[in-house]
Amino acid sequence: MKILGLGLVAVFVVVTLCACYPKRVGPAGPDGERLTWTAMNKNQRKAHMRKVVLPLAADVFQAWRPERYARVDCTLCHGDNAHWEDFQMPTSHLPRLSGALLLGPEFEKHPDTTRLKLDRLVPEMAAALGLKPFSLITCRGFGCYSCHLGPEGPLFGN
Repeated sequence: MKILGLGLVAVFVVVTLCACYPKRVGPAGPDGERLTWTAMNKNQRKAHMRKVVLPLAADVFQAWRPERYARVDCTLCHGDNAHWEDFQMPTSHLPRLSGALLLGPEFEKHPDTTRLKLDRLVPEMAAALGLKPFSLITCRGFGCYSCHLGPEGPLFGN
C-alpha cells in the first residue's frame, strides 16, 4: 500500500512538471494571459528575441570572451540570414555537431565551449523561450540541436 502511494505521488509530480510547458513568456494575448513562444506572431517573436533572448545570449558570450563578443546581434545565431529575416533554426550558420548523444567529440575538441553552452546557454535560452529543456530520456526539448545541425541535418525532432 505504501509503495502504491509513493508511486501515485511520483506520477503526480511528473505529470505536474511536464504540464508546465510551454511556459507563457511573451506579451499578453487577447485573453490577457501571456503568450507562449508558439502562440506569438512573427513581430512578437522578434520583439521577444530583441528584448529577452538576445541580451541573455550576449551576457553569456560576453562573460566568456568579452573581446570576441563585444558586439552581439541577431547574426550571432542566425548568421547573415537574419538580415533577410530568415530566422529558421537549426541553421547551417552554426557549426555542425557530431550527432553523438553525449557530445563526446565536441567535449574532446572544445571542452570549455561545450560546457559553457550546456551549463549556461542552453538552459537560459530554453527558459527565455518557455520551452522544456532537452531530455536524454525522451530526446526531446530545447537543446544543442535546436540551434545546430547534426552531421546529416536536423536531429531529435528539430
